Amino acid sequence: MLICCGLVLGVAGQTPVFKDEFDKTAGTAPDPEKWTAETGGGGWGNEELQFYTGSNENAFHDGRGSLAIKAIKSGSAAKLSCWYGECQYTSARLITKGKFDFKYGRIEARIKVPHGAGVWPAFWLLGNDIDNTGWPNCGEIDVMEFIGREASTVYGTLHGPGYSGSKGVGGSITLSDGKKVSDDFHIFSVEWTQNEIRWLFDGKNYKTITRTDIPKGTTWVFDHPFFIILNFAVGGKWPGSPDSSTQFPQSMLVDHVRVYRSKDTKEK
Repeated sequence: MLICCGLVLGVAGQTPVFKDEFDKTAGTAPDPEKWTAETGGGGWGNEELQFYTGSNENAFHDGRGSLAIKAIKSGSAAKLSCWYGECQYTSARLITKGKFDFKYGRIEARIKVPHGAGVWPAFWLLGNDIDNTGWPNCGEIDVMEFIGREASTVYGTLHGPGYSGSKGVGGSITLSDGKKVSDDFHIFSVEWTQNEIRWLFDGKNYKTITRTDIPKGTTWVFDHPFFIILNFAVGGKWPGSPDSSTQFPQSMLVDHVRVYRSKDTKEK
């Protein structure tokens, strides 16, 4: 991998199979040939507070080379119903399901996360058989999760049958000297092979999980295609709720998403 000025220029021995550079006109919606907006305010299994919409107010190109996934407090949310009553926030959740999935390779995104209590941006993958097998049997690979109350830490996690939710298997990296993850763009990556999954932060490998690292008696379910998800959740069981210091509206900025596959890999 070649890195210059914080930008990934290429990955040696690998070819791109998917990319979105988000270099489109300000205010335009995400590319519908690549992304679908999932909608709803049912809490998404985590008691999240936002209603995910398909509106350009919540997901749009910022005109400066990034996709903005914007969380907004109140406003149009007051017209929407969430699991707890009248919605207090709107945001967006974009998926490539039915449009792009992949098995094995390298996936990365350059992202500037939001900040403050109750923010929960994520970049992750779900098995494309979820409609048939359900979660967590389909498998989940969290490339990046960030919760605002832990301003210097990023998490990468696997979820599968017998190791899901709070029992997920993974790791984290914490910036030194009190630096905050939200202060700048960072490159979040996963390298996925038949027998292991590696997490990288700005090119540094901080965790590797192999088939033998999952709990005894459970199944490795990372052997079929997965699709991509980008979302910005507000609140939930893990991050907790926003407080008076949390800034809204606020955006998760995504400079690019890229997927590479080794030239000698025959798997999809």
